[in-house]
Amino acid sequence: MFIEKINNPEDLKDLSLAECTILADEIRQALLKTVSVTGGHLSSNLGLVEATIALHYVFDSPKDKIVYDTSHQCYTHKILTGRKDAYLDPKYYKKYSGYTNPDESIHDHFKFGHTSTSISLACGFAKIRDLRGTDERVIAVIGDASLSGGEALEGLNYAGSEIRGSIIILVNDNQMSIAENHGGIYQGLKLLRDTKGKAENNIFRFLGYEYRFLENGNHVTELVSILREVKKLNHPVVVHICTQKGKGYDVAEKNREDTHFVKPFNLQLGDIKKDIVGERYDVIVREYLVEKIKTDPNVVAITAAMPVVLSFSEKIRKSLGNQYIDVGIAEEHGVSMAGAIAKNGGKPVFFTRATFFQRAYDQISQELGINKLPVTMLLINASVYAGTDMTHIGIYNIAMMSNIPNLVMLAPTNKQEYLAMLEWSIEQRDYPVAIIPPRNGVYNSNYEVGKNYSLLNKFQFSIKGQKIAIIALGDFFQMGEEVIKLLKYRMEIHASLINPRYASGIDEELLTQLTEDHQMVVTLEDGILDGGFGQKIAGFYGSFQMIVMNYGLEKAFFDNYNVEQVMEKNRLKPELIFEDIKKVFCRSEKQYEDICNCANI
Repeated sequence: MFIEKINNPEDLKDLSLAECTILADEIRQALLKTVSVTGGHLSSNLGLVEATIALHYVFDSPKDKIVYDTSHQCYTHKILTGRKDAYLDPKYYKKYSGYTNPDESIHDHFKFGHTSTSISLACGFAKIRDLRGTDERVIAVIGDASLSGGEALEGLNYAGSEIRGSIIILVNDNQMSIAENHGGIYQGLKLLRDTKGKAENNIFRFLGYEYRFLENGNHVTELVSILREVKKLNHPVVVHICTQKGKGYDVAEKNREDTHFVKPFNLQLGDIKKDIVGERYDVIVREYLVEKIKTDPNVVAITAAMPVVLSFSEKIRKSLGNQYIDVGIAEEHGVSMAGAIAKNGGKPVFFTRATFFQRAYDQISQELGINKLPVTMLLINASVYAGTDMTHIGIYNIAMMSNIPNLVMLAPTNKQEYLAMLEWSIEQRDYPVAIIPPRNGVYNSNYEVGKNYSLLNKFQFSIKGQKIAIIALGDFFQMGEEVIKLLKYRMEIHASLINPRYASGIDEELLTQLTEDHQMVVTLEDGILDGGFGQKIAGFYGSFQMIVMNYGLEKAFFDNYNVEQVMEKNRLKPELIFEDIKKVFCRSEKQYEDICNCANI
C-alpha cells in the first residue's frame, strides 16, 4: 500500500500521478474506517482527498503555507504530514485533534475550528513574505459555504487588489454548507459551474484575481496540472474546483447533510442516522417552534447554516416556507436582520451554536442592546457538557454576553421552564433575550414554573432553608439539588436552594434577605468563573459578612477534554462541593456551635 510509505510530503513526490490516484483510494478507505469508529467530519474530508494530495505534490510544505479554512477537512493533510498512524492503527485513533494544530506538526499553522478565516490569514503570510523578500507560496483552502462569511468576503476584497505577490485561493465548491448554501454568491458560483468557468459575470475577476476553473476537482492529474500552472504566477489567483462532498462512500454522497459530522456508525450498514432515544431539547424546541410558526405569521426561525442544532430536517425547513431563514455562515448579518424584523413587529428566533455567537458580538451589543430590540437568541451547546474541542466549547457565553446592557440572559433548569421562557421571550417587546438551553438531559419540573419574566432578575426559592444557600444556575441546578441532600443528611443543615433563572442580573432583594438567616452562599454555573454569574453575587456581598463560594469553570481553552475529568478538576461534583462547604463552614463554627460539631462529622 502506498499510504504506508508516506511519512511526510516529500515521500509523496516520489509517487507517479497514477500512484497518487491509488493513494487517494487508500486514504479514503482509511478515513471511512477511522471515522466510523471515532466519529468526526466525514463527507467534507472525503471530498477533499485528491485536492490535498495535489497541494502537497506541487507545493513544498511547510515552506509554502497551506491554510485550511475551518480546518475540519484536514484529515488527508494529517495523513500526508506524518500522522497517518492515527488513521491506520486503532490504538492511535484518538491521538490527534480533528482540526489543524501547530502543536502536532510544523505543517499546521493555526488552531481553529471557526470558519471564513483562511483568506485573511493567508493575506498575513503573503504580506510578511513580501516585506521580507522571500519566495514561499501561500495557499488558502476555503469551501464555498465559507465564502458567505463576512471575514471571507473582507479577505477576498483585500487580497485581490492589495497583495502584490502570489497568493492562491483554492475554492472547494461542493455546493453544500452543512445543509444547502444560501445567498447570492452561490448563484454566481452556479453560473461559473454551468459555463465551466467562462461566464463574464465572475466575482473573482471583478475583485482583481486571475481565475482558473476545474470541473473535476477529484481528479489528481488535472489538479496537479492546474496547481503547477498557478504556482508560477506572481499575483493573486483563484482556483475554483468542483468536488463531490462525501465522494467514495455511497451513503455520504446521497446524504451529504447527515454525514457532514457523524458519531460512530456501522460502516457496512451505513446507519448514519440514529434513532432518537428519549426526550431531547433540540426536538422539543423544534416542535414548539414549528407549531408557533404555523399559528403566528410574525414568528420567524433564523439560523446561520446550523439547522442541525435544532434538528430542522430539509422536509421541515421547506414546510415552514418564508418563516424559516438560513442566512448561511453570516452570524453578524443574521443578528442584525433579526433586529430589524423585531423592530417592525416580527418575532425572530435566532439559533446557532453558542460558540458562533462570538462572531456577532458587536451586533448583539450595538443593534440589539442599544436599541432594545426583542430578538430571541438560543445559545445551543453553551455548556461544559457539549462540544469538547477548544474551538467549539460553549463555556464563555455567560461572561461574554451577560454584561451587555439591556440584554436579558435566561438559564432554564428543566423542560417546562425552558418552554415558558421561550414563549415569554417571543411575545415580549422590551428586550433582546438570550436563552441557555440545558445540556445535562431533559428534566421535568416538580414545581410550577413562572410564565412572565418581565420583572427582571427575580430569583426563585426552590427550597427555603437556613444557614447555607445554594444558588444553582441553569443546568447546574440538579447538581445543586444533590448538594442540598448531602448537607441535609450529613450535616443536618436544611439549606436553601435557589433557581436564579436570570444569568444577566442579580436579585438584590432576595440576596439581602439571605443575610438575615444565612451565613454562606454557594453559586454554581455552567461557564467560566471570571466575569461570570457567581462573581456578580460575590460582588454584591462585598460589604456584608457573608461567606461566598463560587463554582464554575476556570478560564481556559480546554481541548478534546473528558467531561468527568474537567468537572472533577474544577470540583464540580456534589461530593467535592460538599467537602469544600463543610471545611469552610466549620472553620467559622465558633459562631454556630449549636449546629455543627466538626470533630464528629
